[in-house]
Amino acid sequence: MAVTNAYYGRHGFSRARPLGSAWRESALERRLAAILAADVVGYSRLMGEDEAGTIAALKALRQDVLEPLIAAHRGRIVKLMGDGLLVEFQSVVDAVDCAVAWQTRSEENPGAKPLTFRIGINSGDIVVDEGDIYGDGVNVAARLEALAAPGGIALSGLVHDQVAGKVDAHFEDAGEHAVKNIAKPLRVYRVRLEGDHEAIDSAAPPGFADKPAIAVLPFDNMSGDPEQDYFADGITEDIITALSLWRSFPVIARNSSFAYKGQKVDVQRVARDLGARSVLAGSVRKAGQRVRITGQLIDAETGAHLWADRYDRELVDIFDLQDEITERIVAHMVPEMGRAEQRRAVRKRPAELSAWDLLQRGCWHCHRFTEGDMVRARAYMEQSLEIDPLSGPAHAHIAETHMYGVIMGWSDDPARSIADGMAAAQRATALDPNEALSRSVLSTLNVLNHQPERGAEEAARAIALNPSYAIGHLALGYSLVFAGRPGEGIEAITRALRLSPRDLEVTVFWAQLALAHLVLKDFEAAADCARKALAENPANSRAGHRLASALAHKGDIAGAKAAFAETKRHFPAPTRTYFEATYAFADPDTLAFFLDGLRKAGWEG
Repeated sequence: MAVTNAYYGRHGFSRARPLGSAWRESALERRLAAILAADVVGYSRLMGEDEAGTIAALKALRQDVLEPLIAAHRGRIVKLMGDGLLVEFQSVVDAVDCAVAWQTRSEENPGAKPLTFRIGINSGDIVVDEGDIYGDGVNVAARLEALAAPGGIALSGLVHDQVAGKVDAHFEDAGEHAVKNIAKPLRVYRVRLEGDHEAIDSAAPPGFADKPAIAVLPFDNMSGDPEQDYFADGITEDIITALSLWRSFPVIARNSSFAYKGQKVDVQRVARDLGARSVLAGSVRKAGQRVRITGQLIDAETGAHLWADRYDRELVDIFDLQDEITERIVAHMVPEMGRAEQRRAVRKRPAELSAWDLLQRGCWHCHRFTEGDMVRARAYMEQSLEIDPLSGPAHAHIAETHMYGVIMGWSDDPARSIADGMAAAQRATALDPNEALSRSVLSTLNVLNHQPERGAEEAARAIALNPSYAIGHLALGYSLVFAGRPGEGIEAITRALRLSPRDLEVTVFWAQLALAHLVLKDFEAAADCARKALAENPANSRAGHRLASALAHKGDIAGAKAAFAETKRHFPAPTRTYFEATYAFADPDTLAFFLDGLRKAGWEG
């Protein structure tokens, strides 16, 4: 929480007292209770804008609305924690009824500022010591609070099971969430409050808050041979399994989507039934020893096709074929889903942006690869974390902005940026150890920190978590090139390109491949790859420098000077210090060779 109890004391707040004699307890008493944890959304920002007004508003709301409400539901305020409260109830029904009334009445704020709360409720064993409470029951309530939407209520599965049918509220299953310091994933339910049904239906599929889920329908067997059903079903099951490794989008379970097998379906109705924002449908047709597999990804809100492709193959080894097709379908469609989500977020009005939308807006700016966009990207990620502080991807993308700040020469203090990036990436891996994105960013940051072999280890972990993750293979290739193994680096980067030829970061793929060929002194290939990187993003100064150096070493001095002059429009004065910081070759002679080409092209460093 943002403000200490001591701070509250200075401003007229005090540690909450028991509400009634029924709450007397002895030291270290153990009991079962319902625990409610709540905090104010965006409290740090509100304090920065108007400290006195925010404190006065919270104090007035607590005294005039919340304390009477809690007492009426037989609750006890255990303690105040800056912008939040911890409340104990003897009954889970009382706790949920109080939370619903709380969120309904929190707008009745007698202070000058409207305040929005998040609430989490859990039921479990607690230990009471001199009025304070401890234990996993309390920890889980705090984690649930962080998972609640602004103005919303998140319940543990245990609480939901105890109150279903006993309180006047509707619930939606938000799935399982892995949270810090809790051994098993939490089953989370969200309370649907009166008046928010339309917002939930339009902005988010039920069961996953605003995070877009995908449903994979059973692929149709078009062969006319019932015995080929196993092959079509195998493709579908493999795709569901492979998609679940990405962790970017929740994937509807196999049993739910296979309920539609053999039916003529309305994709938009299926999406509503399953709580998905996009649907993958496909077919398998076998003739002799040839097989044709088609797939199409459909936006369930608009009915538009986000992606479609067809694969014709010889049916030699059926399992190898399933693996190949699954990998290609998943790796090609996931970037298209990312693009669609970013476009959707950019179109929304600021007041409508959820944590997921802010994350997607940040990604959209990040992939524009300009200094101003990178600053805006980090700001959006930080706003996303205000709403959802346990978002591993948001921390990972913040690390990514620090990484690109160093690589592109925008950082005034590369060492500090690398340290900040490392801290953010490590926070992301702590929140979700199975997220490949954070491992990939850690890999590149280790290379920038002159530890390419450690970078290769982190990239290998990312690939182990998700073998189809192109960025993981890119990070591995990047590490290997700087470790002095450019041939292996080319293999890894080429695989990244095969996996995701239309990736949002494809300009980086080609630029890295250009560097690998340049290190191997294959100047023609290096120049060709650099041109492809610049075709994707003309402002990619890294690709421009590699093109200039390759052409100079090839003997095309005029072409090299033209390439370097064009790059100076985007990066006017790169210094030797910049190149030493961002071209962290294990062998210093490799950097000297690269810079020698740049000098021939007109660099004066």
